[in-house]
Amino acid sequence: MPTPPYRQIAAELRHRITTGELAPGDRVPSENAIVSEYGVAAETARKALGVLAAEGLTEARRGSGTRVRAFRPILRRGTKRLAQSGWGEGRSIWEFDLDGRPLRADRVTVEPDAPSPAHVAVALGLAVGDPVCIRDRRYLVDDEPVMLATSYLPTALVVGSPITQPDTGPGGTYARLAELGCAPVHFREVVRSRMPLPEEAEALALGVGTPVVLIVRYAYAAEGLPVEVNEMVLDASRYLMEWEFPA
Repeated sequence: MPTPPYRQIAAELRHRITTGELAPGDRVPSENAIVSEYGVAAETARKALGVLAAEGLTEARRGSGTRVRAFRPILRRGTKRLAQSGWGEGRSIWEFDLDGRPLRADRVTVEPDAPSPAHVAVALGLAVGDPVCIRDRRYLVDDEPVMLATSYLPTALVVGSPITQPDTGPGGTYARLAELGCAPVHFREVVRSRMPLPEEAEALALGVGTPVVLIVRYAYAAEGLPVEVNEMVLDASRYLMEWEFPA
């Protein structure tokens, strides 16, 4: 079957982006410009631009049209960032990802005594509805939102500790767990991707067609004691994932 015109146009524009003719931040030809240049209907031009957006190559900016997406990735070092030699010395696990780029958390909320959802209760070895401390926050790098995170910890374990406060102090939650005698000694992460929910797209300021990566981290103290479930939603266009492990 012949290639539809909108895909032919998208392929040509994609080539201009991947070869650098259109650099990050450059304006992509508008719908009207495509109609004029290629002699196609507006709907064809719209579908061609939609292909590039769905591939994550472009993003629509209010007031400035569609531009080539700039990609300065965050290299998420899945194993190094969780080493006790980092948070155990009061360092943020983000230090291994950002190479000095500025980080801040906003929209931080803490519910120290909330009923546990069923899936969290199972993971933490609790009965459904048993109290958990829920920590919810959004992370920004270079003042742009990149990740949403919600942590669940047994209330009986963390009650009265800085973990129930918005600022957990140097080294974060894992350093405070260590002070409680429940230092994490083992982590497990489950990763998948999907398109964002509307509220996720809004919170992360995602362009049309940008997927998210979901990571669920389970933290265990000695003898397999589960101490945290952390559900994270990452802007897939901003991350590279890296894992290192011995053969």
